[in-house]
Amino acid sequence: MVYLQCERSWGHTDLKNRIIDTSLQLFEKHGFHGVSVNQIVQESGTSKGGFYHHFHSKDELLFVIHDYFISYVLNKATEAISTSTHPTEKMQKMITSFVKVFDLYKPHISVFYQESGYLKPLYARSIKEKREKYKTLLFTLIEEGVAAGEFRPELDRTIIGMSILGMVNWSYKWYKREGEKSIEEIAEIYVDFILLGLLTPEAKQNPRYARYFLSNKALT
Repeated sequence: MVYLQCERSWGHTDLKNRIIDTSLQLFEKHGFHGVSVNQIVQESGTSKGGFYHHFHSKDELLFVIHDYFISYVLNKATEAISTSTHPTEKMQKMITSFVKVFDLYKPHISVFYQESGYLKPLYARSIKEKREKYKTLLFTLIEEGVAAGEFRPELDRTIIGMSILGMVNWSYKWYKREGEKSIEEIAEIYVDFILLGLLTPEAKQNPRYARYFLSNKALT
């Protein structure tokens, strides 16, 4: 990758987190171009030296906001695939972590959809690369599940993969932390819905996967 600075290890200091939290509030309210570094510095109670110690520019700050949650879901997907044996288990973990990101990084995601068009090309490519890696992991997992006899072979792999991505991604539009259901409950509903459509009849009868279905949870 050309932009090596993007891949450096971000220091999770209190000041850095305060700058990010302040920026999220300001970007949501005024937009990326409606906020200056001076405003961020003033509202976060730091100095320009403190800001530039952590970020080379306001553009890099916007990139870091985007990168946080995309890196989270990518790392969780990689972890699910490397620590589980069966495709269905991998899919359950991948969907669950994907859904939970909308609670963990809700402000980051709101700013992403509102301001992503302002990312500099180099930063945008880095984000796109990670999104494509996630998509590849998901599509490969679907192929693996079909080969293992757990996922239905008659389903179009591309349409299924894009449907999962689209359905879960849309959660950012309606999910509210103060809503009727917790993010864990919402994740269980997604898992139930997706796996019921994806699994073969034989896989649905496998006791290993019975705990993923809400109908079985209600009986315990």
